[in-house]
Amino acid sequence: MNPKEMMKLKPMMEEFRDRHPRFVEFFSYAGQSITEDSLIEIAITDADGKKIITNMRVAPEDLELFALMRSMLG
Repeated sequence: MNPKEMMKLKPMMEEFRDRHPRFVEFFSYAGQSITEDSLIEIAITDADGKKIITNMRVAPEDLELFALMRSMLG
């Protein structure tokens, strides 16, 4: 990511937090429970009602990325 794009990220994250406070609260809370071998499942339902679901098992190498993402949201 180039520095110009990174500078745009902070205000975008703040606006996202303002629009979706419960979503951010959920990830702040749930993120504390993510450990190695945790299973994360994500479901998206589009406007037509079609669901897309995936999941992943957390590897030790993923934990640093999740910690960084938590710090960006919180």
